[in-house]
Amino acid sequence: MDEYTVSGEWEARDGWQSFEKALEAENEDVAVEHIYAEFGSRHGLKRRQIEIDEVAA
Repeated sequence: MDEYTVSGEWEARDGWQSFEKALEAENEDVAVEHIYAEFGSRHGLKRRQIEIDEVAA
């Protein structure tokens, strides 16, 4: 598995917050799905409340 760095913004109560997260995944699509699942679980966000700007290997 490769390491990917996913960056973007998520909608917080007081505006949009930036994030950058490094994780291991099989490919870019799996890394993005992991971000959606983690932010949805941890912060109760819908996919439309998360904007992915970049996925870098």
